[in-house]
Amino acid sequence: MSLSDFSQELIATARALAESGKGILAVDESTKTVGKRLGSINVENTEANRQAYRGMLFTTAGLGQYISGAILYEETLFQNHADGESMVQKLQKLGVIPGIKVDQGLRPLPGAGSVETLCTGLDGLVERAADYYAQGARFAKWRAVLQITADGCPSDLSVRENAWGLARYARSVQESGLVPIIEPEILMDGDHTIEVTAAVQERVIQEVYQACHANGVLLEGTLLKPSMTVQGADCSQKADPKIVAEMTVRTLERSVPASVPGIVFLSGGLSEEAASIYLNTMNSIPKKASWNLGFSYGRALQHSCLKAWKGSETESGQAALLARARANSEASQGCYVAGSQPSSDEQLFVAGYTY
Repeated sequence: MSLSDFSQELIATARALAESGKGILAVDESTKTVGKRLGSINVENTEANRQAYRGMLFTTAGLGQYISGAILYEETLFQNHADGESMVQKLQKLGVIPGIKVDQGLRPLPGAGSVETLCTGLDGLVERAADYYAQGARFAKWRAVLQITADGCPSDLSVRENAWGLARYARSVQESGLVPIIEPEILMDGDHTIEVTAAVQERVIQEVYQACHANGVLLEGTLLKPSMTVQGADCSQKADPKIVAEMTVRTLERSVPASVPGIVFLSGGLSEEAASIYLNTMNSIPKKASWNLGFSYGRALQHSCLKAWKGSETESGQAALLARARANSEASQGCYVAGSQPSSDEQLFVAGYTY
């Protein structure tokens, strides 16, 4: 099998994931990271507890009305629910497309700045992706991370290498039938202005698509998962939601090919409410391009849900998840009313955050 054998399926899956009014639930936290989340509600990080938490998410009645896909960690993709049915089947029953995180984490980038990294996992990726496809996954995610610093990061080397890694990943998983979500995240760490973020982000995304072109990636069978164009977390000049929306849309219009069917933002440390408000504002202003602007949130969909679940309160956890899923569905259509759904405005930014 090759990319050409999957091209029509890839295009159809990408369009389904980018359906208007829907977004993607990111539940791909590593075992270590989900352990931190469980620890915050005094729940031990065991496989049974991870199974119980994710099983609660994947049996939320009506979730498929607002969520088109769910990104899973490898453990979850091959895991069964406590009732014996697979997690994949639980998602499929909700009308949610299963996806899989395929990168193997960040490593320091030799020859680059001290904070610069390279995402790993290309070796054997085509074969792994084929196994994931056989298990029911239909899309994949790979996260590259770039950071803005006063001493010149991201460097040209970092931008090139991370763009090339994203493009190689995208081509590799398409060869096995998975739609690649291309995620070049610009971290919020730093005191830079929103104008600096925009300039760096344009440069990064343009480099990513040049690399995709060189690698023969089928853009119609991909999605982009960028961070929103915001100032650094320590910047004293705080842009309001309208400026964030305008700068983000402008950055994308200057950088993303029209053939990409959808853009699903990461929340990147924004609070639940801010992630919804920013997305809503983007969908309320004029745009030149026709991509669907949706969401692929992790913490901004799960934060209140996890606190409501408390390890055993299934109905409370599911109600909180549905509230944030509905809010972001409305935001992706430009009709969210701030505060109309239960949410937390707790800042979720963590300096030096690792997954």
